[in-house]
Amino acid sequence: MISSIFLAWLQLIHNRTRFVATLGGVAFIVVLIFMQVGFQDGLYDSSVKVHESLQGNLFLTSTQYKSLTSLQSFPRTRLYQTLAFDEVASVSPVYVQFGKLKNIDTGRKSSIYVIGINPSKPTFHRTDINQNVHHLQRPDVAIYDQDSRPEFGPISKTFEQGGTTHIEVSPYTEVTLSTRLEIAGLFTMGPSFGVDGNLITSSSTFLRTFRERKVAEIDIGLVTLLPSADARQVQKSLVANLPKDINVLTLPEFISLEKHYWSERTPIGFVFRLMVAMGFIVGIGIAYQILYSNISTHLVEYATLKAIGHTNRYLLGMIFQQAVVLATLGAIPGVIISTLLYGATRHVTHLPVIMTADKILLVLSSVFAMCLISAALASQKLRSADPADIF
Repeated sequence: MISSIFLAWLQLIHNRTRFVATLGGVAFIVVLIFMQVGFQDGLYDSSVKVHESLQGNLFLTSTQYKSLTSLQSFPRTRLYQTLAFDEVASVSPVYVQFGKLKNIDTGRKSSIYVIGINPSKPTFHRTDINQNVHHLQRPDVAIYDQDSRPEFGPISKTFEQGGTTHIEVSPYTEVTLSTRLEIAGLFTMGPSFGVDGNLITSSSTFLRTFRERKVAEIDIGLVTLLPSADARQVQKSLVANLPKDINVLTLPEFISLEKHYWSERTPIGFVFRLMVAMGFIVGIGIAYQILYSNISTHLVEYATLKAIGHTNRYLLGMIFQQAVVLATLGAIPGVIISTLLYGATRHVTHLPVIMTADKILLVLSSVFAMCLISAALASQKLRSADPADIF
């Protein structure tokens, strides 16, 4: 076994230029799959930033709910009906809607996600939001997501310099009916594939901005339970006793519902899965060409080993060992390059494209599988090689 590994290594490095080019090809495969998986996970993770920031044990949504980027309101009375249950400590309504924010420099209007909350009730568990929520008790005041995309203008910069910062927000359908809001604080949440920026206001300011919205129609209901309450049992009780026009969800279910929408009910989820599958297939093709070329180049040597008594199993083992070596050595620069590209992508897009141990394990497992499949395909030429034909 040791001798075959040594021989496989010598064959790989016999032509140093080809060997370096070969590692470059494998590294390219690694980077390709890492970027596809990174963008896919970035899509799903960014889509649930709001969900993960909300404070509550149970969440009420309309049964027509698709995602937070779509409007599916339900009667606010459903939320207050939960207060009839002894285990419920408090409730808080949340309004969400897209508006148009006017760039304070260029005057150009861009889509921004507006969240309306009751500032006297706990809605978020994020410190950077909660330390500014008290400002929202004043009318026509908002706090701004400083990680929003740059097309909204220098809102964060102007605020941090100490100047009074005002913005204009209008409904999507009536862009001429704008509301002038004062920025009283900043928080950091970041955009997603469906949202370019975020703005938080009080529910009263939200309803003045979006005049077509009704106070009795909310988008999310937050239910906080007593510390001694069992969330699953309360959920079952609410589902059994409340009207059937709402969903009662735990946080993991709320997050899963959002991710399922982007993964299964939009074209972009299919496109990402297709891209990952194509990357895997392209990787097999590249690795196959590399190993097949190496076998063809050293076919005389393989025939000589056969002629002196080495079995096909011994020779096939060398091919698979070469595949493992290529996958291992090609993965090292691939991981390094991908980590740098992830950082650059985060900086430019503000999306959560993050290198994790799970991602590394998934991609490296895929790369090893590709190389081993390629070795199995390329070894067919070796199986048919007859020393009598070659000599």
